[in-house]
Amino acid sequence: MHLKKFNVSHDREIGYYRVGTGGSPIVFVHAQSTSSESYFEVVKKLSANHQIYLLDCYGHGGSSHRPGLYHLQKIGDDMIKLINDLIGVPVTLVGHSSGGLIAAYIASKSNCCAKLILEDAPFFASQGDRRFNTYNYVDLSTVCHNFLLQKKETDFVLYYFKNQYAWNFFPEKNRHKMKQKLVASAERYRRKHPDKNLKVMFWPKSALKAFYGMNQYDPRFGEAFFSDSFNQGIDYETLLSEISCPTLFLKAKTNINEEGLQLCALTDEDLEKVVCLIPDCRTLRFDCGHGIHLEKPKEFLSIFS
Repeated sequence: MHLKKFNVSHDREIGYYRVGTGGSPIVFVHAQSTSSESYFEVVKKLSANHQIYLLDCYGHGGSSHRPGLYHLQKIGDDMIKLINDLIGVPVTLVGHSSGGLIAAYIASKSNCCAKLILEDAPFFASQGDRRFNTYNYVDLSTVCHNFLLQKKETDFVLYYFKNQYAWNFFPEKNRHKMKQKLVASAERYRRKHPDKNLKVMFWPKSALKAFYGMNQYDPRFGEAFFSDSFNQGIDYETLLSEISCPTLFLKAKTNINEEGLQLCALTDEDLEKVVCLIPDCRTLRFDCGHGIHLEKPKEFLSIFS
């Protein structure tokens, strides 16, 4: 696949990939800190019968990296322009995580969307004071914030690996020793392959998929979630109630730890609220983590059959 650029205006552009030539168009919007690369594997099979468009959000992949663009409305409006100008017909729109927030905005504010698929989008939990008690805030958002405050480490991928919240899941007894060995392995790999996706021996392959595309990630995008400026002025209740197309919500496993930290994107109560607000919405549940298309690719692809 070859990266293309859509010029929204003279000072900003959206990177995208197009595969497949026949059938109805499907547009994918990836999650925060990754890129369109996250969907590469699953869209190979879909491209036999569909036109596939994979869009990079601002601050990710081949799209413009500029903090002034890191807001739901700005990204959503520019993606609406891309769909109207480049594709020209209503699409099936798929959004994962923060990409799901963007996809919901597009469906709410335009006629671009014939069908909406929301993959574990963090409605309500990622906004306001509630965000403080979510995994995204204590992990990616906080790591981005701290990275921008320091000058010693310039490699964000390595900095994130060293400082991610996931170290807390290791047994305290041998956590420090294991972290030293795994960080040393990550450092060696980054020195040899600074432009490749991170690989670390003994680190779960499914967890490493979170690093797909992180080489082209702007941590200032994560800062927008840390400060909540990404959601500034957004009323998700109104936004969801204005979606008129058929919607499918893919819900990953609900997980809240003993301390009450929300490790999942949204709770069952949040999901119930989403379903009540969107006029035509049904749900599918998956017994897996947040990246449903990565962990359950066969089941994910079956929804397009």
